[in-house]
Amino acid sequence: MPADTVSAADDDPARPNRSERLSALAQQHGALVTLVIAMAVASLSFDTFLTGDNLENMALSSAFLAVVALGMTFVIITGGIDLSVGSLFALGGVLAAWGSQYGTVVALLLPLAVCGLIGLVNGLLIARVRLAPFIVTLAAMLGARGILLAITDEGSTTYLVDKDSFFATLGQGSLLGVGVPVWITVALFVLGAVVLRRTRFGQYVYAVGGNEDAGALMGAPVARTKISVYTLSGLCAGFAGALNAAWLVSGVTILGSGMELEAISAVVIGGTLLSGGFGFISGSLVGVMLLKVIQNVINQIGSLDSAYQQVVSGAFLAVVVVAQTWLGRRRRVL
Repeated sequence: MPADTVSAADDDPARPNRSERLSALAQQHGALVTLVIAMAVASLSFDTFLTGDNLENMALSSAFLAVVALGMTFVIITGGIDLSVGSLFALGGVLAAWGSQYGTVVALLLPLAVCGLIGLVNGLLIARVRLAPFIVTLAAMLGARGILLAITDEGSTTYLVDKDSFFATLGQGSLLGVGVPVWITVALFVLGAVVLRRTRFGQYVYAVGGNEDAGALMGAPVARTKISVYTLSGLCAGFAGALNAAWLVSGVTILGSGMELEAISAVVIGGTLLSGGFGFISGSLVGVMLLKVIQNVINQIGSLDSAYQQVVSGAFLAVVVVAQTWLGRRRRVL
C-alpha cells in the first residue's frame, strides 16, 4: 500500500517529479556549488587566497558591482535589460565627490536624484512609449557619459573627497573588521530579497517577466512595475558610484566602462533567466562573488594579464546560459 501511494504521487502531473526538482535546484544553486568548488581549489592552489587581506579586498571590490547587480536583477526578472548602469555608476561617483564639499547628505542625495531620474526616464520610455529596452538604455548610457564629461571638462577635472569627512568613512571605514561598504551591500541585498519575495511588488515583477499579458489580466500594473524597476536600477547604480567615490576619496571619470556587462553576467550566472520571470537576489550576489574569485585567481597566477579575466568570464557566462537553456527545456519536457 505505501508503495502504491508513492507511485501515485510520482505519477501525479500536478506535482514536480524528481528530475524537475533536480533541474530547479541546479538552476537555483548551481552557481553557489561552483563558487564553493572554485574557492576550495583556489585555497589549495594559492597560499595567499584565504588570507584576511585578500578576502577583504575581494569583498570590497565585489560590494560596488553587487549593488549595481541588485538593481539589474529586478530589471532582468521583468524581461528587460539596462545598459546604462556603467555610465550611471561613473556619473554617480563624480556627482558624489563634487557634492561632498557640501556635506554627506548632498554627496548621497545628488547622485541618487540624478541617476534615479535617468532610470525613471528609461522606464517611462520603455513602459509608456513602448521603446525597446536595449535602445533606450543604450541611449541613456551615452547620455550619462556625456553629462559626466561635461561636468568634468572632458575628464580633465577630478573632484576629491575630504579624507576626514563622514562621507569618506562610509567608503573607507570598517565595522568588526569588515568594510562598511560590505555591510551596506549585505543590508541592501537582504532588503531586496524581502521586497522580491515577500511583497506584492515582487509578485508583480515576476508576473510581468513571466508573461506580461497574463500578468495584466491578473491585475499586475505592468507599466508601473517596469518604470519602478528601471528607476530602482538607476538608484542602485548611482548609490554604488557614490560608495565607490567614498572609498577612493575621489570621483574617477574613467570607471564604469563595461560594468553593465559584468552586472548582467553576475545576474545570469546567479540563475536569473534573461527571458525573465525567474531569478533570485541571493543568486546575483553569488554570481558577483564567483566573478571576483575568477578574477582573483587569474591575478594570483601572475603570468596572465587582465585580458584573460574577460575571456574566462565570457566563456563561463556562455556555459551558464547554455546550461540554463538546457535545464529550462528539460523542465518543460518533463
